[in-house]
Amino acid sequence: MSEQPLTRVKAKSTGRVRFMVLGLVFINIIINYMDRTNLSVAATQMAGELQFTPLQMGLIFSAFGWIYAALQIPGGFIIDRFGARVVYGVGLFLWSLITALHAVASSFGALIGLRLGVGAFEAPVMPSNNRVISSWFPEEERASAIGIYSSAQFVGLACMTPVLFHVQDLYGWRGLFLITGVAGMVWALVWYCLYREPLEHKGVSQAELDHIRDGGAILESRQEAAKRKFVWSDLALMFRSRKLAGIYFGQFTISATFWFFLTWFPTYLVQYRHMDFIKSGYIASVPYLAAFVGVLLAGFVSDRLIKRGVSASFARKAPVILGMALTLFILGANYTNDPTLIIVFMSVAFFGNGLATITWVFVTALAPRHLIGLAGGVFNFTGALSSIVVPIAIGALISGDNFAPALAFIAVLAGLGICSYLFVVGRISLDPPEHPTQDEE
Repeated sequence: MSEQPLTRVKAKSTGRVRFMVLGLVFINIIINYMDRTNLSVAATQMAGELQFTPLQMGLIFSAFGWIYAALQIPGGFIIDRFGARVVYGVGLFLWSLITALHAVASSFGALIGLRLGVGAFEAPVMPSNNRVISSWFPEEERASAIGIYSSAQFVGLACMTPVLFHVQDLYGWRGLFLITGVAGMVWALVWYCLYREPLEHKGVSQAELDHIRDGGAILESRQEAAKRKFVWSDLALMFRSRKLAGIYFGQFTISATFWFFLTWFPTYLVQYRHMDFIKSGYIASVPYLAAFVGVLLAGFVSDRLIKRGVSASFARKAPVILGMALTLFILGANYTNDPTLIIVFMSVAFFGNGLATITWVFVTALAPRHLIGLAGGVFNFTGALSSIVVPIAIGALISGDNFAPALAFIAVLAGLGICSYLFVVGRISLDPPEHPTQDEE
Protein backbone atom coordinates (compact mmCIF):
# COMPACT_ATOMS: atom_id res chain seq x y z
CA MET A 1 0.00 0.00 0.00
CA SER A 2 2.88 2.38 0.73
CA GLU A 3 4.87 1.79 -2.49
CA GLN A 4 2.57 3.67 -4.83
CA PRO A 5 2.73 7.07 -3.02
CA LEU A 6 6.52 6.74 -2.76
CA THR A 7 6.72 6.15 -6.52
CA ARG A 8 4.72 9.29 -7.16
CA VAL A 9 6.99 11.38 -4.92
CA LYS A 10 10.04 10.06 -6.72
CA ALA A 11 8.54 10.85 -10.13
CA LYS A 12 7.89 14.45 -9.06
CA SER A 13 11.37 14.87 -7.62
CA THR A 14 13.10 14.08 -10.91
CA GLY A 15 12.29 17.52 -12.29
CA ARG A 16 10.64 18.73 -15.47
CA VAL A 17 13.33 20.66 -17.37
CA ARG A 18 13.52 17.91 -20.00
CA PHE A 19 9.87 18.52 -20.87
CA MET A 20 10.56 22.24 -21.36
CA VAL A 21 13.35 21.22 -23.75
CA LEU A 22 10.92 18.91 -25.54
CA GLY A 23 8.56 21.88 -25.91
CA LEU A 24 11.30 23.89 -27.62
CA VAL A 25 11.97 21.03 -30.04
CA PHE A 26 8.23 20.73 -30.68
CA ILE A 27 8.03 24.37 -31.79
CA ASN A 28 11.21 23.99 -33.86
CA ILE A 29 9.53 21.20 -35.81
CA ILE A 30 6.37 23.24 -36.39
CA ILE A 31 8.52 26.06 -37.83
CA ASN A 32 10.55 23.55 -39.81
CA TYR A 33 7.57 21.94 -41.51
CA MET A 34 5.78 25.23 -42.02
CA ASP A 35 8.80 26.23 -44.13
CA ARG A 36 8.59 22.96 -46.05
CA THR A 37 4.85 22.89 -46.71
CA ASN A 38 4.50 26.55 -47.74
CA LEU A 39 5.72 25.54 -51.21
CA SER A 40 2.97 22.92 -51.58
CA VAL A 41 0.37 25.55 -50.62
CA ALA A 42 1.87 28.06 -53.07
CA ALA A 43 2.34 25.51 -55.86
CA THR A 44 -0.94 25.92 -57.76
CA GLN A 45 -0.82 29.74 -57.80
CA MET A 46 2.94 29.81 -58.42
CA ALA A 47 2.75 27.33 -61.29
CA GLY A 48 -0.05 29.32 -62.90
CA GLU A 49 1.75 32.67 -62.61
CA LEU A 50 5.15 31.39 -63.73
CA GLN A 51 3.76 28.79 -66.19
CA PHE A 52 5.48 25.72 -64.74
CA THR A 53 4.65 22.20 -65.95
CA PRO A 54 3.92 19.34 -63.49
CA LEU A 55 7.42 17.96 -64.09
CA GLN A 56 8.99 21.37 -63.38
CA MET A 57 6.99 21.60 -60.15
CA GLY A 58 8.16 18.10 -59.27
CA LEU A 59 11.76 19.24 -59.74
CA ILE A 60 11.19 22.33 -57.59
CA PHE A 61 9.59 20.18 -54.88
CA SER A 62 12.51 17.76 -54.98
CA ALA A 63 15.33 20.33 -55.14
CA PHE A 64 15.10 20.73 -51.36
CA GLY A 65 15.93 17.05 -51.00
CA TRP A 66 18.98 17.02 -53.28
CA ILE A 67 21.26 18.88 -50.91
CA TYR A 68 19.26 18.02 -47.78
CA ALA A 69 20.02 14.35 -48.36
CA ALA A 70 23.64 14.97 -49.34
CA LEU A 71 24.35 16.88 -46.13
CA GLN A 72 22.68 14.48 -43.69
CA ILE A 73 25.84 12.53 -42.88
CA PRO A 74 28.08 15.61 -42.49
CA GLY A 75 25.24 17.20 -40.52
CA GLY A 76 25.14 14.27 -38.13
CA PHE A 77 28.85 14.58 -37.41
CA ILE A 78 28.55 18.36 -37.00
CA ILE A 79 25.84 17.81 -34.39
CA ASP A 80 28.09 15.41 -32.45
CA ARG A 81 30.94 17.93 -32.70
CA PHE A 82 29.31 21.33 -32.08
CA GLY A 83 26.00 20.54 -30.37
CA ALA A 84 22.38 21.31 -31.09
CA ARG A 85 22.28 24.81 -29.63
CA VAL A 86 24.60 26.37 -32.19
CA VAL A 87 23.91 24.13 -35.19
CA TYR A 88 20.13 24.22 -34.80
CA GLY A 89 20.02 27.95 -34.05
CA VAL A 90 22.20 29.02 -36.98
CA GLY A 91 20.51 26.61 -39.38
CA LEU A 92 17.01 27.71 -38.37
CA PHE A 93 17.84 31.39 -38.86
CA LEU A 94 19.46 30.90 -42.27
CA TRP A 95 16.83 28.57 -43.77
CA SER A 96 14.15 31.04 -42.60
CA LEU A 97 16.02 33.91 -44.25
CA ILE A 98 16.19 31.96 -47.52
CA THR A 99 12.47 31.13 -47.18
CA ALA A 100 11.71 34.85 -47.01
CA LEU A 101 13.80 35.39 -50.17
CA HIS A 102 11.39 33.14 -52.13
CA ALA A 103 9.18 36.24 -52.22
CA VAL A 104 11.41 37.82 -54.89
CA ALA A 105 11.91 34.73 -57.08
CA SER A 106 10.55 34.91 -60.63
CA SER A 107 12.09 31.98 -62.48
CA PHE A 108 12.47 28.22 -62.39
CA GLY A 109 16.24 28.52 -61.80
CA ALA A 110 15.84 30.98 -58.92
CA LEU A 111 13.35 28.73 -57.13
CA ILE A 112 15.58 25.69 -57.63
CA GLY A 113 18.47 27.60 -56.06
CA LEU A 114 16.40 28.80 -53.12
CA ARG A 115 15.04 25.32 -52.40
CA LEU A 116 18.62 24.04 -52.43
CA GLY A 117 19.47 26.68 -49.83
CA VAL A 118 16.57 25.71 -47.57
CA GLY A 119 17.57 22.06 -47.87
CA ALA A 120 21.20 22.81 -46.98
CA PHE A 121 20.42 24.60 -43.73
CA GLU A 122 17.61 22.25 -42.71
CA ALA A 123 19.93 19.24 -43.09
CA PRO A 124 20.96 18.99 -39.39
CA VAL A 125 17.37 19.26 -38.08
CA MET A 126 16.43 15.61 -37.57
CA PRO A 127 19.87 14.49 -36.29
CA SER A 128 19.67 17.48 -33.92
CA ASN A 129 16.26 16.40 -32.65
CA ASN A 130 17.48 12.87 -32.09
CA ARG A 131 20.60 14.11 -30.31
CA VAL A 132 18.57 16.38 -28.02
CA ILE A 133 16.14 13.59 -27.07
CA SER A 134 19.00 11.10 -26.58
CA SER A 135 20.66 13.60 -24.24
CA TRP A 136 17.63 14.63 -22.23
CA PHE A 137 15.41 11.52 -21.98
CA PRO A 138 15.95 8.06 -20.46
CA GLU A 139 15.23 5.06 -22.67
CA GLU A 140 11.87 4.26 -21.05
CA GLU A 141 10.56 7.75 -21.94
CA ARG A 142 12.25 8.08 -25.31
CA ALA A 143 9.60 6.68 -27.67
CA SER A 144 7.02 8.98 -26.06
CA ALA A 145 9.36 11.96 -26.44
CA ILE A 146 10.04 11.05 -30.07
CA GLY A 147 6.31 10.61 -30.61
CA ILE A 148 5.61 14.06 -29.16
CA TYR A 149 8.20 15.94 -31.18
CA SER A 150 7.40 13.92 -34.32
CA SER A 151 3.73 14.77 -33.86
CA ALA A 152 4.69 18.43 -34.20
CA GLN A 153 5.22 17.98 -37.92
CA PHE A 154 1.66 16.67 -38.26
CA VAL A 155 -0.08 19.03 -35.85
CA GLY A 156 1.89 21.86 -37.42
CA LEU A 157 0.71 20.83 -40.87
CA ALA A 158 -2.86 20.32 -39.63
CA CYS A 159 -3.07 23.68 -37.87
CA MET A 160 -0.86 25.69 -40.19
CA THR A 161 -2.15 24.47 -43.55
CA PRO A 162 -5.51 26.32 -43.32
CA VAL A 163 -3.64 29.37 -41.97
CA LEU A 164 -1.15 29.24 -44.86
CA PHE A 165 -4.00 28.98 -47.38
CA HIS A 166 -5.59 32.11 -45.87
CA VAL A 167 -2.25 33.97 -45.78
CA GLN A 168 -1.74 33.23 -49.46
CA ASP A 169 -5.32 34.23 -50.23
CA LEU A 170 -4.69 37.60 -48.56
CA TYR A 171 -1.09 38.33 -49.57
CA GLY A 172 -0.36 36.01 -52.49
CA TRP A 173 2.27 33.29 -52.64
CA ARG A 174 5.09 35.82 -52.31
CA GLY A 175 3.66 37.21 -49.10
CA LEU A 176 3.27 33.66 -47.81
CA PHE A 177 7.02 33.01 -48.08
CA LEU A 178 7.94 36.37 -46.57
CA ILE A 179 5.73 35.96 -43.49
CA THR A 180 6.76 32.36 -42.76
CA GLY A 181 10.44 33.23 -43.21
CA VAL A 182 10.36 36.13 -40.76
CA ALA A 183 8.55 33.98 -38.16
CA GLY A 184 11.35 31.40 -38.34
CA MET A 185 14.12 33.97 -37.91
CA VAL A 186 12.51 35.29 -34.74
CA TRP A 187 12.13 31.79 -33.27
CA ALA A 188 15.78 30.94 -34.05
CA LEU A 189 16.85 33.64 -31.58
CA VAL A 190 14.50 32.23 -28.92
CA TRP A 191 15.99 28.73 -29.34
CA TYR A 192 19.57 29.96 -29.05
CA CYS A 193 18.81 31.89 -25.89
CA LEU A 194 16.94 29.09 -24.11
CA TYR A 195 18.51 25.74 -25.07
CA ARG A 196 21.44 24.15 -23.19
CA GLU A 197 22.84 20.61 -22.89
CA PRO A 198 21.86 18.79 -19.65
CA LEU A 199 25.26 19.28 -17.96
CA GLU A 200 25.24 22.98 -18.85
CA HIS A 201 21.63 23.84 -17.99
CA LYS A 202 21.41 25.94 -14.83
CA GLY A 203 17.82 24.93 -14.12
CA VAL A 204 18.23 21.16 -14.15
CA SER A 205 18.39 19.42 -10.76
CA GLN A 206 20.80 16.68 -9.74
CA ALA A 207 17.82 14.36 -9.34
CA GLU A 208 16.79 14.94 -12.94
CA LEU A 209 20.36 14.45 -14.17
CA ASP A 210 20.56 11.18 -12.26
CA HIS A 211 17.19 10.10 -13.64
CA ILE A 212 18.17 10.62 -17.27
CA ARG A 213 21.72 9.30 -16.80
CA ASP A 214 20.54 6.13 -15.07
CA GLY A 215 18.01 5.64 -17.87
CA GLY A 216 20.69 5.58 -20.57
CA ALA A 217 20.70 9.21 -21.74
CA ILE A 218 23.89 10.55 -23.34
CA LEU A 219 25.44 13.16 -21.06
CA GLU A 220 28.58 14.96 -22.12
CA SER A 221 29.92 18.49 -21.96
CA ARG A 222 30.67 20.61 -24.99
CA GLN A 223 34.38 20.32 -24.14
CA GLU A 224 34.17 16.53 -24.45
CA ALA A 225 32.28 16.74 -27.73
CA ALA A 226 34.74 19.31 -29.12
CA LYS A 227 37.55 16.74 -28.90
CA ARG A 228 35.75 14.38 -31.28
CA LYS A 229 37.32 13.95 -34.71
CA PHE A 230 35.81 12.50 -37.82
CA VAL A 231 37.06 8.98 -38.57
CA TRP A 232 36.14 7.22 -41.81
CA SER A 233 35.90 3.90 -40.00
CA ASP A 234 33.00 5.34 -37.96
CA LEU A 235 31.10 6.01 -41.17
CA ALA A 236 31.89 2.55 -42.50
CA LEU A 237 30.54 1.13 -39.23
CA MET A 238 27.16 2.67 -40.01
CA PHE A 239 26.81 0.54 -43.16
CA ARG A 240 28.19 -2.78 -41.91
CA SER A 241 25.18 -3.53 -39.73
CA ARG A 242 22.36 -5.49 -41.37
CA LYS A 243 19.89 -4.14 -38.84
CA LEU A 244 20.90 -0.53 -39.47
CA ALA A 245 20.65 -1.15 -43.23
CA GLY A 246 17.12 -2.48 -42.65
CA ILE A 247 15.97 0.63 -40.80
CA TYR A 248 17.66 2.84 -43.41
CA PHE A 249 15.60 1.31 -46.21
CA GLY A 250 12.51 1.27 -44.01
CA GLN A 251 12.91 4.99 -43.40
CA PHE A 252 13.02 5.64 -47.14
CA THR A 253 9.69 3.88 -47.61
CA ILE A 254 8.03 5.57 -44.62
CA SER A 255 9.25 8.99 -45.71
CA ALA A 256 7.88 8.40 -49.22
CA THR A 257 4.30 8.62 -47.94
CA PHE A 258 5.13 11.68 -45.89
CA TRP A 259 6.66 13.49 -48.87
CA PHE A 260 3.60 12.83 -50.98
CA PHE A 261 1.48 14.59 -48.38
CA LEU A 262 4.03 17.36 -47.93
CA THR A 263 4.40 18.15 -51.63
CA TRP A 264 1.70 16.90 -54.03
CA PHE A 265 -1.31 16.41 -51.73
CA PRO A 266 -2.76 19.96 -51.92
CA THR A 267 -2.27 19.95 -55.70
CA TYR A 268 -3.94 16.53 -55.86
CA LEU A 269 -7.02 17.90 -54.07
CA VAL A 270 -7.28 21.16 -56.03
CA GLN A 271 -6.16 20.19 -59.53
CA TYR A 272 -6.95 16.47 -59.78
CA ARG A 273 -9.95 16.20 -57.46
CA HIS A 274 -11.25 19.70 -58.33
CA MET A 275 -11.85 20.87 -54.76
CA ASP A 276 -12.20 24.53 -53.85
CA PHE A 277 -8.83 26.13 -53.00
CA ILE A 278 -9.69 27.50 -49.53
CA LYS A 279 -11.87 24.51 -48.68
CA SER A 280 -9.05 22.16 -49.62
CA GLY A 281 -6.86 23.87 -47.02
CA TYR A 282 -9.22 22.69 -44.29
CA ILE A 283 -9.80 19.29 -45.89
CA ALA A 284 -6.04 18.73 -46.17
CA SER A 285 -5.70 19.21 -42.43
CA VAL A 286 -7.82 16.12 -41.66
CA PRO A 287 -5.17 13.53 -42.70
CA TYR A 288 -2.52 15.60 -40.89
CA LEU A 289 -4.57 15.41 -37.69
CA ALA A 290 -4.96 11.65 -38.19
CA ALA A 291 -1.17 11.32 -38.50
CA PHE A 292 -0.75 13.44 -35.36
CA VAL A 293 -2.94 11.01 -33.41
CA GLY A 294 -1.05 8.08 -34.90
CA VAL A 295 2.42 9.19 -33.92
CA LEU A 296 1.39 10.10 -30.35
CA LEU A 297 -0.41 6.79 -29.94
CA ALA A 298 2.61 4.85 -31.24
CA GLY A 299 5.05 6.54 -28.87
CA PHE A 300 3.00 6.17 -25.70
CA VAL A 301 1.84 2.63 -26.44
CA SER A 302 5.37 1.53 -27.29
CA ASP A 303 6.79 2.93 -24.03
CA ARG A 304 3.92 1.45 -22.03
CA LEU A 305 4.62 -1.98 -23.51
CA ILE A 306 8.32 -1.65 -22.58
CA LYS A 307 7.40 -0.77 -18.99
CA ARG A 308 5.10 -3.78 -18.82
CA GLY A 309 7.95 -6.09 -19.77
CA VAL A 310 6.99 -6.75 -23.40
CA SER A 311 10.00 -7.44 -25.61
CA ALA A 312 11.64 -4.36 -27.10
CA SER A 313 11.48 -5.96 -30.53
CA PHE A 314 7.68 -6.23 -30.44
CA ALA A 315 7.05 -2.96 -28.57
CA ARG A 316 9.11 -0.87 -31.01
CA LYS A 317 8.38 -2.67 -34.28
CA ALA A 318 4.64 -3.39 -33.98
CA PRO A 319 3.49 0.24 -34.45
CA VAL A 320 5.82 0.62 -37.44
CA ILE A 321 4.66 -2.51 -39.25
CA LEU A 322 0.97 -1.88 -38.48
CA GLY A 323 1.38 1.73 -39.60
CA MET A 324 2.87 0.79 -42.96
CA ALA A 325 0.09 -1.77 -43.46
CA LEU A 326 -2.51 0.97 -42.92
CA THR A 327 -0.67 3.15 -45.43
CA LEU A 328 -1.85 0.73 -48.13
CA PHE A 329 -5.33 2.23 -47.71
CA ILE A 330 -4.11 5.11 -49.89
CA LEU A 331 -5.00 2.88 -52.85
CA GLY A 332 -8.69 3.22 -51.96
CA ALA A 333 -8.70 6.79 -53.25
CA ASN A 334 -8.12 5.43 -56.75
CA TYR A 335 -11.51 3.70 -56.72
CA THR A 336 -13.86 6.49 -55.70
CA ASN A 337 -14.84 10.01 -56.74
CA ASP A 338 -16.59 10.74 -53.44
CA PRO A 339 -14.64 13.55 -51.71
CA THR A 340 -15.53 12.19 -48.27
CA LEU A 341 -14.25 8.71 -49.06
CA ILE A 342 -11.09 10.15 -50.62
CA ILE A 343 -10.32 11.98 -47.38
CA VAL A 344 -11.18 8.87 -45.31
CA PHE A 345 -8.71 6.74 -47.28
CA MET A 346 -6.07 9.44 -47.12
CA SER A 347 -6.61 9.90 -43.38
CA VAL A 348 -6.27 6.17 -42.65
CA ALA A 349 -3.08 6.06 -44.74
CA PHE A 350 -1.57 9.08 -43.00
CA PHE A 351 -2.65 7.80 -39.58
CA GLY A 352 -0.62 4.72 -40.43
CA ASN A 353 2.30 6.87 -41.48
CA GLY A 354 2.09 8.59 -38.11
CA LEU A 355 2.19 5.23 -36.30
CA ALA A 356 5.31 4.32 -38.25
CA THR A 357 7.12 7.61 -37.57
CA ILE A 358 8.61 6.58 -34.22
CA THR A 359 11.40 4.86 -36.18
CA TRP A 360 13.99 7.26 -34.76
CA VAL A 361 13.91 5.12 -31.61
CA PHE A 362 15.75 2.41 -33.57
CA VAL A 363 18.73 4.71 -34.08
CA THR A 364 19.36 4.98 -30.34
CA ALA A 365 18.69 1.25 -29.91
CA LEU A 366 21.04 0.04 -32.66
CA ALA A 367 23.85 2.62 -32.99
CA PRO A 368 26.91 3.07 -30.72
CA ARG A 369 26.28 5.78 -28.14
CA HIS A 370 29.16 8.02 -29.20
CA LEU A 371 27.93 7.96 -32.81
CA ILE A 372 24.24 8.76 -32.29
CA GLY A 373 24.48 11.95 -34.35
CA LEU A 374 26.33 10.26 -37.20
CA ALA A 375 23.93 7.31 -37.22
CA GLY A 376 21.02 9.75 -37.21
CA GLY A 377 22.56 11.53 -40.18
CA VAL A 378 22.84 8.30 -42.18
CA PHE A 379 19.33 7.28 -41.16
CA ASN A 380 17.84 10.60 -42.19
CA PHE A 381 19.94 10.60 -45.38
CA THR A 382 18.13 7.51 -46.60
CA GLY A 383 14.78 8.98 -45.56
CA ALA A 384 15.64 12.24 -47.29
CA LEU A 385 16.33 10.43 -50.55
CA SER A 386 12.56 10.00 -50.79
CA SER A 387 12.22 13.80 -50.85
CA ILE A 388 14.16 13.66 -54.13
CA VAL A 389 12.68 10.53 -55.67
CA VAL A 390 9.02 10.81 -54.71
CA PRO A 391 8.14 14.33 -55.99
CA ILE A 392 9.85 13.69 -59.34
CA ALA A 393 8.41 10.18 -59.66
CA ILE A 394 4.89 11.45 -58.99
CA GLY A 395 5.34 14.26 -61.51
CA ALA A 396 6.47 11.71 -64.09
CA LEU A 397 3.73 9.17 -63.25
CA ILE A 398 0.87 11.66 -63.60
CA SER A 399 -0.77 11.20 -66.99
CA GLY A 400 -3.28 13.90 -67.89
CA ASP A 401 -5.86 13.84 -65.11
CA ASN A 402 -4.86 10.36 -63.92
CA PHE A 403 -3.18 10.42 -60.50
CA ALA A 404 -3.78 6.71 -59.78
CA PRO A 405 -0.27 5.43 -60.72
CA ALA A 406 1.29 7.87 -58.26
CA LEU A 407 -0.78 6.53 -55.35
CA ALA A 408 0.01 2.96 -56.38
CA PHE A 409 3.71 3.86 -56.29
CA ILE A 410 3.38 5.05 -52.66
CA ALA A 411 1.57 1.83 -51.69
CA VAL A 412 4.24 -0.39 -53.27
CA LEU A 413 6.97 1.38 -51.28
CA ALA A 414 5.00 0.88 -48.05
CA GLY A 415 4.77 -2.85 -48.77
CA LEU A 416 8.53 -3.05 -49.30
CA GLY A 417 9.06 -1.24 -45.99
CA ILE A 418 7.04 -3.87 -44.15
CA CYS A 419 9.27 -6.57 -45.65
CA SER A 420 12.40 -4.70 -44.54
CA TYR A 421 11.35 -4.53 -40.88
CA LEU A 422 10.11 -8.11 -40.84
CA PHE A 423 12.96 -9.85 -42.63
CA VAL A 424 16.01 -7.54 -42.53
CA VAL A 425 15.84 -5.71 -39.19
CA GLY A 426 14.71 -8.78 -37.26
CA ARG A 427 14.84 -8.70 -33.46
CA ILE A 428 16.18 -5.68 -31.59
CA SER A 429 17.18 -4.85 -28.01
CA LEU A 430 17.31 -1.61 -26.04
CA ASP A 431 21.09 -1.66 -25.51
CA PRO A 432 23.07 0.15 -28.23
CA PRO A 433 26.09 -1.94 -29.29
CA GLU A 434 29.57 -0.48 -29.17
CA HIS A 435 30.46 -1.94 -32.57
CA PRO A 436 27.58 -3.31 -34.67
CA THR A 437 28.56 -5.80 -37.34
CA GLN A 438 26.83 -7.24 -40.35
CA ASP A 439 26.61 -10.62 -38.59
CA GLU A 440 24.56 -9.30 -35.64
CA GLU A 441 21.34 -11.13 -34.95
